[in-house]
Amino acid sequence: MADILVIDDDESICYSLSRLIRRLGHEATSASTISDGLEKLPSKSFDLVFLDVRMPDGNGLDLLPRIQEICSRPEVIIMTGFGDPDGAELAIKSGAWDYIEKGASSKDILLSLTRAIEYRKEKLCGAHPGTVTVLEREGIIGAGPAIRSCLELVAQAAQSDAGVLVTGETGTGKELIAQAIHRNSARASRDFVVVDCAALPESLVESHLFGHDKGAFTGAEKSRPGLVLQAHGGTLFLDEVGELPLSLQKAFLRVLQEHRFRPLGSRREVESDFRLVAATNRDLDRMAQDGQFRSDLLFRLRSFVIELPPLRRHPEDIPDLVRHHVDRICRHGGLASKGLSPGFVETLAAYNWPGNVRELVNALDRAIAVARFEPTLYVKHLPTDIRARIARTQVGRDVPSVSEEAGKKAILPSELPVFRDYREAAIDQAEKQYLHELVSLCGRNIKEACRLSGLSQSRLYALMQKHGVSTQR
Repeated sequence: MADILVIDDDESICYSLSRLIRRLGHEATSASTISDGLEKLPSKSFDLVFLDVRMPDGNGLDLLPRIQEICSRPEVIIMTGFGDPDGAELAIKSGAWDYIEKGASSKDILLSLTRAIEYRKEKLCGAHPGTVTVLEREGIIGAGPAIRSCLELVAQAAQSDAGVLVTGETGTGKELIAQAIHRNSARASRDFVVVDCAALPESLVESHLFGHDKGAFTGAEKSRPGLVLQAHGGTLFLDEVGELPLSLQKAFLRVLQEHRFRPLGSRREVESDFRLVAATNRDLDRMAQDGQFRSDLLFRLRSFVIELPPLRRHPEDIPDLVRHHVDRICRHGGLASKGLSPGFVETLAAYNWPGNVRELVNALDRAIAVARFEPTLYVKHLPTDIRARIARTQVGRDVPSVSEEAGKKAILPSELPVFRDYREAAIDQAEKQYLHELVSLCGRNIKEACRLSGLSQSRLYALMQKHGVSTQR
């Protein structure tokens, strides 16, 4: 018997689904809003959740990460009356078991429900408690739902020899994930060989990958094994696989299929028993459509796909990332560990980090270099360009809109300000807040303030006088 929760604002859907669930011998609970569902989720160890998308108090898809944080981690079937291909893709990528339109037949709903329960039963029976926590995860920091989901995929990938494609934006840690797959696999005692496809010299790419015999080409004074042979018994990691020359992709496809190849200048083939992990920040599907990447190679590469989230999708891990990397950088530099002021961490959490973890680590490296022997890191120690960009995003953030004000209380026609007056007041408030942020960043350095703001010195002084902002601290 399974415990199933139905979250839907349509009473008839809740009634009919609950009736179907009970007929199958399972327990059914219903909730008509997202907030009601959030209250009921911790009350039982639910096995399955039917979740509507358009709810009175929000979008059901936004609830998926919250459901994954619950101890029982139930499977989720999305049900919607407004089918949307983008929504379906987002749901599946966010961990949903299935995405069903409400017009589907009872047979389809029953089939999805039954399969989800069977899958969960087998998963729980075969699960080993603590699988994720016992992983060798050196350098992978974070405990939020996004990172936990990635680690679960790492654990699954490590148990087989299937090829893995790790995707994600630059700086998300794709090589760390590849190393974790290797360290937790049966091949951990053998080599982890990295091939940077973007850095391979085009004229020597075959030699680097497959090796060569003595005299194979001008300058080949002795035989040399290639990277593919070096990975024998271990893992071959193709970093930035989207940069692999098209001319070489066919040859590499055969290597993946046969695990045999012929070094340059050799008359015999050699064998390499390697496990392949590839990584890319490019859209390989689009490249395949445009004829820039072989579709048959792409099919071979993505037997198992792990998509890494950008840092802006899991900001809850920023404090742990900051603490870990600050301690690591200090150790490496022979410095005592530094304290973190609350404002320092809050400022880092407010930034969207387009360069992801790599950009965060570089910013911390520079901050520690500036602070050097000071015991605590403050916002002032962060790189000026990052502080300036954060300041720009915060300007005007607290200025209420007319609709927000209207939501607080009913506004009579006589109370609504003239548009020009309202606009000027909002601009004045935004200008004043910007100037305070600018002075906070630059202090008395007017030249730096002009550079950051793009204002002339005379214009900057005029605005500061207008709003009563001083460089005195």
